[in-house]
Formats: sequence, C-alpha cells, structure tokens
Amino acid sequence: MKTVGVIGAGSWGTALATVLAGKGHKVRIFDVDEKHLKSMEENRENVDYLPGVPLNENISFAYTNREAVEGADAVLFSAPAQHFRSALDSTLPYMKKDVLIINVAKGIEQGTHKRMSEIAAEVFAEAGTDDAMDRYVVLSGPSHAEEVGRRMPTTVATASQNRSSAEAAQDLFMTDRFRVYTSDDVIGVELGGALKNIIALGAGISDGMGFGDNAKAALITRGLAEITRLGIKLGARRETFAGLAGTGDLIVTCTSMHSRNRRCGIMMGEGMDPQEAVKKVGMVVEGMFTAEAAYELAKIAEVEMPITDAIYNITTGKLKASDALTALMGREKRHELDHAE
Repeated sequence: MKTVGVIGAGSWGTALATVLAGKGHKVRIFDVDEKHLKSMEENRENVDYLPGVPLNENISFAYTNREAVEGADAVLFSAPAQHFRSALDSTLPYMKKDVLIINVAKGIEQGTHKRMSEIAAEVFAEAGTDDAMDRYVVLSGPSHAEEVGRRMPTTVATASQNRSSAEAAQDLFMTDRFRVYTSDDVIGVELGGALKNIIALGAGISDGMGFGDNAKAALITRGLAEITRLGIKLGARRETFAGLAGTGDLIVTCTSMHSRNRRCGIMMGEGMDPQEAVKKVGMVVEGMFTAEAAYELAKIAEVEMPITDAIYNITTGKLKASDALTALMGREKRHELDHAE
C-alpha cells in the first residue's frame, strides 16, 4: 500500500481520495482553506463540495502542504488550473525525489496560454529538478466526482511522457469500479480535458435558451472538430480526441447536470450575467477561465475556432447569446471536413 498526498480538497480531489483510500492506500489531504479541512475532519465528509460521501478511515488531514506530502509515494494535485503553478511551486520542496506526481486540473493558464504539463516543466526547471517530468502524469476522462465518490463505474486515462509513470498511476487507482487506461499523448489528453469545458458552457447556454437536442448535438460535434484542429496544430494525435479524454469527457460534461460548466451556461442562456452565474454555481467554473486563454491561443496558433470565439465573447459580455447564435448559424457555407487538419 502507498502513501498519497492530495493537494486540494474540492469535489474531485475528495472523490479520488476515496478511491485511493478504498484500496487501502494512506491518504493525507491538504487544502489552503483550513476551515474547510476542519469541517471535513469533524464530519468525515466533504459537506461543501461532495456531500453524502463518507470519508474512509484511511483518509487523514494535513494543515500544511509539507505535512501532506513529506515521505509520500505519490502526490495528487487537484487545485484549480489557474492555481496549479503556485500549488506545485510551494509543495515541490517537500516531496521526495522519486515521488509520482499526478495532476487532475483541467485548463489553460491565463496570460501564458500554457497547459498544465508546460507549467510543471517550468516549475521543475526553476527548481533544478527537470527529471521530474518523467514522473509527471495527467489523469483525465469522463468522470464526475459525484459518481466516483459513490463508486459508480467510471473510466479515465493517465498520460505521461514516461510509460512506466502512466502505468504506475494506473496501478495506483485501478479498481473494479474505476478503470484506467494509459496514453503517451500528454498534449491531447490535457487539451481534451481543458477545452471541453468551453463547449459545455455553450451546451448549457443552448439549453438555457430553450433549444433542443439538435442544437446540442451540433455544438458537441462541431466543438470536437475545433478542439481536434487546435490539438493537432499543437502536436497532439487525432485519435486521442476520439477517446476518453476527448469525446468521452466532452459528452459527459455537455449533457450532465453534475457539470458546473453546463449549469453555469444554462443560467447565462436564461439571461443571467456571466459573473452572477459563476457565483450561483458556488465552485470554480474552469470553462470561464479557459475560454479566454483558448481564444487567445487559437489566434496565436492561427486555428479557426468559431464556437470558442462565441463562448469567449458571451462570457466577457461582448456579445449576447442570441447574437452569437445568429453569427454561428450564418457563417459562410463549407464542406464539413474543411480545415480537418
């Protein structure tokens, strides 16, 4: 059995902690919100973000990141994407040299337009531990915390530039209810997980405006097409976007009420101010941040992403949802596979 430090006690970090603890691993959870940690410790439940899921006795709580990760065999980062850099930088000095580093944040950093693995590479280089990238793994796929916490069947993928690290993470998490595949396409797995949140906002907006399944199916399909275009341009493999971290995650996030991005989109589609909708959700809505970063990244990469452009303009108040619909539906006619590469 392993010892695993978990940085971030949101719904997803907690759900994954229950998977690990259920296998007999010793799990130590840290979060910057000390009050939240104390509530979890006292109630043996994450009342705020994952209510109704009891916490296994193998889960303990650490009130510093050092206490959480010192001597741990693996460290799981479940901080929001925009805080991953600071979380890794502040935790790295306390991790042992051969530790397995697993990140589950899904997003693109604002300002730098970097994926999470690119951020990790920078942090490791600055610390003089460049070899840590061989132990860096991303975990992604169609996986709502609410279902994982209740042991509902779920399948995800782990990706790393080092196959043995991806397999080590696979072994760490694999259960009869949590199936894990491996991949070496870190770029594709990260982009699929990040960009699907933008399309989920769009699916929610469509629902909030009262549109039906036809509109949502079109958004999902054409959204996947532009995610794939950007991914290939940035070095990902096309087939990754047909897999768990691509199509799988996109479907579950665009269709489920567990999806905070879709819920936020629904409220915007109903006419609510974007920032008010985020407050109503009560948790981080990654798609709101990723929309801006992806919009800018697409311009830099010279990749056409009309749905992403529309969602960015809606979330920043530059365009009404109804006007965005008119613009998307009125685009110049073309062959479906134009710009497929």
